[in-house]
This record gives sequence, structure tokens and C-alpha cells, in this order.
Amino acid sequence: MITEATKARFAREVAKYPAEQKQSAVMACLSIVQQEQGWVSQESEAVIAEFLEMPEIAVHEVTTFYNMYNQHSVGKYKLSVCTNLPCQLRRGREALKHLEDKLGIKMGDTTADGVFTIEQSECLGACADAPVLLVNDRHMCSFMDNEKLDQLLTGLRAAEDTK
Repeated sequence: MITEATKARFAREVAKYPAEQKQSAVMACLSIVQQEQGWVSQESEAVIAEFLEMPEIAVHEVTTFYNMYNQHSVGKYKLSVCTNLPCQLRRGREALKHLEDKLGIKMGDTTADGVFTIEQSECLGACADAPVLLVNDRHMCSFMDNEKLDQLLTGLRAAEDTK
């Protein structure tokens, strides 16, 4: 549900562009929806399209092009493992498999408690630190061998347990 307060946030983003280029705010509007709802639904895309006076498919193309926009509900911690060639050469696929085994879920799934979602990611631009992963599209983790993956999961679980 897109509220009037959310639309006011959209308007503040649109105001940053010339009136004839309001569609330039599409990524900002998608980010606002994701911040508020945790993911971007087709219904949200439709509201954004109407607000920005652009075709719904154009908004959907942006949502699906960038992996930072969740197209379904995800866990509190989204772990995006790079599986591009440099990371693959340094055990990126093995890191993804280790997370699947450790969490008991497959890539794209969320743990039953709603805490973790794991997914593969395209290049994260840190090839020298491979394999890498992003936590919630914000925190980059480098050189993620099995021991560091286990430490990450333990730390995130501990953070959940203290809440």
C-alpha cells in the first residue's frame, strides 16, 4: 500500500529534476518503496508509473534490471553472493553452496524464521576481494571462505537474539 506520505517522498525526489524529466526519479521511488515495504510489488510499480507518468513496463524494467530491488518478500538479512567469473574462480559458487547447506535453504529462498534470504548476484565490483557478498545491499563482505561465512551467520543470528 502506497500512502500519501510515501507519495510526498516521491514528490521530493521528482522535484530534483526538471518537470519534463520527472521519470528520472524512478530509481529513487523504487528505493523508497523498498525501504518502507521491504520489496517492490507489481502494485507498487503501477503506483510509481502513474505518479511519474510513465508506462508500467518501464518501471518494471528498472525493477528487474537491478538486483538491489527485491521482487518478493525477503528475510531480514539478504545475503547476495557474487557468482561472476572472478568470484567463481575463487570459490564463489562454493560459498553460495555453503550458505545453502548451513541455512537449509536453496538460493532464492528464505529461512522459515524469516531471518535469512540467500541469492546469487552479478559482479559486485570487488574482484580482488573474491569471493564477496553483500548483506542487505549495503555491507560488503570480502574473502568469504567457509569460516568467515560461519562467523557472519553467527554474528547476524546473535544480533537477532539480542532484540
